Amino acid sequence: MARLPLIDPDTTSGDMRTVFDRMPIKLNIFRMLAHAETNFIPAMRFANSILHKQKLSHVNRELLILQVAQWEGGAYEWRQHVPIALGVGVTQSQIDGVERGQYEGEAFNAAQSALLAFGREVIENVRVSDPTFAAMRAEFSEQEIVETILTVGFYMMMARLTEATETDLDPAAGMTVYEASRQRRTA
Repeated sequence: MARLPLIDPDTTSGDMRTVFDRMPIKLNIFRMLAHAETNFIPAMRFANSILHKQKLSHVNRELLILQVAQWEGGAYEWRQHVPIALGVGVTQSQIDGVERGQYEGEAFNAAQSALLAFGREVIENVRVSDPTFAAMRAEFSEQEIVETILTVGFYMMMARLTEATETDLDPAAGMTVYEASRQRRTA
């Protein structure tokens, strides 16, 4: 059971209520995040920009999110993002590799191996070694490099939120939420 009560979306108002009303499923992670009223809307916008506006490909983004979940013990993020990853084209063998912390081999191309090595160093060391940065730079643009760092940082924050508060796991519904937010962007 969560260490803090989940916010009831029906008791919210204003912009927060509007955001909740647009959600097809009111996931516990968002109901926990809503305690931080002044940060809720900016965090949701930031999450949306990561999921739908970055130059970084959807496959690479999901590989990074799963990597963060695996390294940070983010069970909530893992449960929600495995279906999203599969839905955007990540293979089961890639998911298995990320789960084992093995980023090389036939499941990953050279760019994905460089991305995951970079992500691992950002998570573990904050600073990235020169060889790892050079490998990343050879495969990705400056924009994608910065987007990688921001994606890792955001999902590290979300893992800390769910783990520190022991947010109850929802059934995997991430793809439903992902698709609904994607459709709002194109409507």
